[in-house]
Amino acid sequence: MSKKILFRVILLLGIIGIGAAFYGYSIIYKDNTNISQDSEIFIPSGSSYDDVVNILKEKDILKSLSSFDLIASLMKYNKSSVPPGRFVIKKGSGNRQLITKLRSGAQDPIKMTINNVRIIPELAGAVSNYFEADSLTFLDYLNSPSTLQKYGKTRETLMTCFLPDTYEMFWTDKPEKVFDRLYQYRKDFFEKNKNNLNNIGLSAEEAYTLASIVDRESNFAEEHPIIAGVYQNRLKIGERLAADPTVVFALQDFTIRRVLNVHLAFDSPYNTYMYSGLPPGPICMPSMSSIKGVLNPQKHDYIFFCAKPGYNSGHNFAVTYSDHLANARVYQNWLNSEGIK
Repeated sequence: MSKKILFRVILLLGIIGIGAAFYGYSIIYKDNTNISQDSEIFIPSGSSYDDVVNILKEKDILKSLSSFDLIASLMKYNKSSVPPGRFVIKKGSGNRQLITKLRSGAQDPIKMTINNVRIIPELAGAVSNYFEADSLTFLDYLNSPSTLQKYGKTRETLMTCFLPDTYEMFWTDKPEKVFDRLYQYRKDFFEKNKNNLNNIGLSAEEAYTLASIVDRESNFAEEHPIIAGVYQNRLKIGERLAADPTVVFALQDFTIRRVLNVHLAFDSPYNTYMYSGLPPGPICMPSMSSIKGVLNPQKHDYIFFCAKPGYNSGHNFAVTYSDHLANARVYQNWLNSEGIK
């Protein structure tokens, strides 16, 4: 073979080698995503590699499924068990980056926000929206006698274990881990506010319960410390709380817009027109504004309050019963004029 031919053969092999190297580099490292922005996928527990491929297909994540499949085989991702979880696929990711992430099970966290729930089944349903486990699994955990024993609560007081907030967790977290995290957060919060609890003479559980009533009385955060002060004034003098929201909770009819005498006659320990002191437990998960209002009540002499005429217009506060009746009459006339029954 002449030197000229040998040179050409070597050159050709070099070009082929460079091409092969470039191709190999491309299918390993080059962007293989078909997305204009980061996209999340959820891989359920017990999924196989084929299930992952189907998920990627459904979300139209990949430009080339064949190159992904090849690298997955080389990295043995398709031979091992597939870690479940929520994974954010970054725009511009190559096959190696994708498979390394999925194979490692390095989940991306979810941010769970809970608030504005009244009863435990609602809480279970709201929380389950963020996790792999369904609402029944969460509800079964919350209703379990062992759970109540662990937290030292009854069915009536269980809600006091959990505060409204945004929590960072993982999609595959189980109910025990989720609620243990929430319970610890609540413990830490009230531990930091121990002096406030001592000042108002209430336990954390009682403060939470009172805050739930305050929360249902007003949507205005600026009123929460005032209303908390009213109820604490009533508790101090042994006056019944006479809180309409507790009657609504007792009846479990959250469509009631106007509490009438027929409602007040309903016999329930939650009916604070009928029974003195706080109800057996909270009537909702209160907002942090109402909890802070109870922990830092405004000092005043008000014993009564009544909604002002208008929709969501705040409240009039009164020291004497005669002033309260005058305020109530004005509000009742407005309700009648609006046809609210």
